[in-house]
Amino acid sequence: MANIKILTDSSVQLTPEEIEKYNITIVPLSVEVDGKNYVDGEDISREELVQALKDGNIPKTSQPPIGRFIGAYNELGKDGSEVLAIVLSDVLSGTYETASSAADMVDTKVTVINSKSTDRGLAFQVLAAAKDLEAGKNIDEIKDHLKDIYHRTTIDVLIDNLDCLVAGGRVSRLAGALTKLINLKLIIRLNEESLDVIVKGRSKKTFIKHCKTLAEEYLQNHNPIQALSLSNVGTDDSLLQKIKDTLLENNSIQEIPYIARLTSPIIMTHTGLNAVGVITLNEKPTH
Repeated sequence: MANIKILTDSSVQLTPEEIEKYNITIVPLSVEVDGKNYVDGEDISREELVQALKDGNIPKTSQPPIGRFIGAYNELGKDGSEVLAIVLSDVLSGTYETASSAADMVDTKVTVINSKSTDRGLAFQVLAAAKDLEAGKNIDEIKDHLKDIYHRTTIDVLIDNLDCLVAGGRVSRLAGALTKLINLKLIIRLNEESLDVIVKGRSKKTFIKHCKTLAEEYLQNHNPIQALSLSNVGTDDSLLQKIKDTLLENNSIQEIPYIARLTSPIIMTHTGLNAVGVITLNEKPTH
């Protein structure tokens, strides 16, 4: 069986230890801040983008140039290896299309998977694929496993302000101005084919109430959380702790993998300051 190497994009939420352990190749996405283009992880850090948002600079995103994928595929495949590329949802970016087009332009055998996810949800799939490869599973078996992971993953984003959504054209400027007056909070869910507002409220209590609802739903369905990520945009630690405690208070699995790290610049450009991505991996499908 040919050696298979894993590639993903920089919207993923992986720790440095995970990247090193499984030898994951990451193709960086790009952001534009104050008219200047930056490459995620190369000349702008997550902390620097949080500061840009605090300074009032609303960034813009751009998918990686096709040459980035071509170069990565050629480099990974020069020893005869195949490439398994697992990338963020096409709902959020054109990266899947770019990665697929690049795959048709190289001699390396490349399989491109639209994760329909991002951030730690994407990482759940990348890590599962890495472990499957170690176990000797083939591409078809891995694809089936990743579909299962997708259906057990929920990504809800708690939006504290609408500045970035307005700037990105997802909310009209008039609606943005009006919602500022009432301090509207939104909860948005990443679904298979869309990004949908599922809850509206007027204070951060909305976020805790939603997390309590999620926890109760999982409890009633005997569907415990197996892993939790609170990827965020410089969000206060006390709020993150409250969200975690609310979600896991009655979770039947007591010790689960948990991280609360800054999300990628790409996600920050959509969500804005103080946002929280509540990302769960459950025992059974949630959708």
